[in-house]
Amino acid sequence: MSTLWSLGCLAALLVLFAAALRLRVYGAGWRRWVLRAGVIGGALTATLAANVAVYRHDAHLDFTHEQAFTPSREASDIVRSLTEPVQLVYFFQKANAAGRGTATMLELLGRLNPLLDVEAVDIDRNPARASAFGVQLYNTAVIVTGTHRLQVLTTDDREIALGILRALRRSQPVVCFATGHGEYDIDNFEFHTHFEGSSTHSHNADGIALVQMEQHGLGRLRRAIEKLGLESRKVEFRPGRPLPPDCAALVDANPRTPHIPAEADLLRAYLERGGNYMLLVEPDFPVDERLGTVLAEAGARIGNGVIVDPIDHYFTDEQMIAVTKYANHPVTRAQALSFYPGARPVEPAPRDGIRTVALFASSAQSYVVQDRARYREEAASAPKRSYVLAVAAEGRFASGAPPYRLIVVGDADFASNSFFPYLANADIALAGISWLLREDRLPSLKPPIEVLPTVTLTNAQVRWIFILTVLLLPGGVALTGFGVWLWRRR
Repeated sequence: MSTLWSLGCLAALLVLFAAALRLRVYGAGWRRWVLRAGVIGGALTATLAANVAVYRHDAHLDFTHEQAFTPSREASDIVRSLTEPVQLVYFFQKANAAGRGTATMLELLGRLNPLLDVEAVDIDRNPARASAFGVQLYNTAVIVTGTHRLQVLTTDDREIALGILRALRRSQPVVCFATGHGEYDIDNFEFHTHFEGSSTHSHNADGIALVQMEQHGLGRLRRAIEKLGLESRKVEFRPGRPLPPDCAALVDANPRTPHIPAEADLLRAYLERGGNYMLLVEPDFPVDERLGTVLAEAGARIGNGVIVDPIDHYFTDEQMIAVTKYANHPVTRAQALSFYPGARPVEPAPRDGIRTVALFASSAQSYVVQDRARYREEAASAPKRSYVLAVAAEGRFASGAPPYRLIVVGDADFASNSFFPYLANADIALAGISWLLREDRLPSLKPPIEVLPTVTLTNAQVRWIFILTVLLLPGGVALTGFGVWLWRRR
């Protein structure tokens, strides 16, 4: 509405200017001067009224294709959802272009909600103000709420919006990561997760003589949830010792050794107490019978084999399932394309008191094979249908028991450091944890994730680059040289 007001005022001023160019002043003597004064006075009055209208209905117009001068949609949603006052003081250096741009972005965010009080301070001009807040570095945002006060060093409005969410938290939920069965570690480097074999390099445990590289796993996921104001912690399945009651959610990512029945009983007791569990399991993981029974009672049944999808796959790997269609669920609502490098089928197991949802599935032409290295040989006899890759369930184990939530995904690599930052993989993983924590109604915001710049080309683009650089350009040079040689022989 403010944009329409601003455009209307601009159009009115243009009409007045065009009319003034064509206006003739008639009369003579004092009448002519009175008429001129009236025209000037009317123009000044119209201009003043237009400026008042523009001031009261201020609008920001950004005509760049990338919306480079507009706050991000996620940050805007968080500011609009504020229900209590938040003071935001941003300290920058006027000579720094990034700092000036961030200050402008924050001022635009302050217009979206009167509960957000934004103040931009140039440290060089007002060092006393910076000293009062304990700020010593440029590009520092100080966020003050009724109970918290924190600093965020950044020039990204999304990072500042995440700081606002952290400052508004009344408590800090604990997300526990299971250990003890070779799961992905959360304390590791954040750039690559892979397996090295004697003759191959793979992101899955296939082949012989595999060595799992140390210090790889879920470092990016851990850092992302900590930016959201959550606490991460490692816990170990130990028979006779119950899982910590303060674990608001338990993530079991890529276990490599089977669970014993006593550990499955610990998981069942955790869910009976209203716990929330996410299991990310690879196709080669042997699911213990007792663990499979507990998961089936909770609403999910894990199948065997590897899904192959000749229709919906990422790049040229038919075992890297690409998903573009999702169920209507808080975890998958409004999600973009995500991909799963090597996934096993998972089926909903509904029963009385348990609500299950198949979050996403492969295409109708997909099939399941047992030997992923020889999948083309099994393709002819394998039944073709859509296979579910992830299941969400919630309910109670007994009447009067606290409700639990469960997510089972037939792939763990999509959340690992290798694939977490790309496409919508991070959104799926973080949305799943938010749903387990019962925060699915809050504004969603994925923390910015640093990745090395990459260029992804389709098969057609690779083919045309080959034709241009290997055939046409060298061929053109050769033909030109041959033509010059023929011409000089004349």
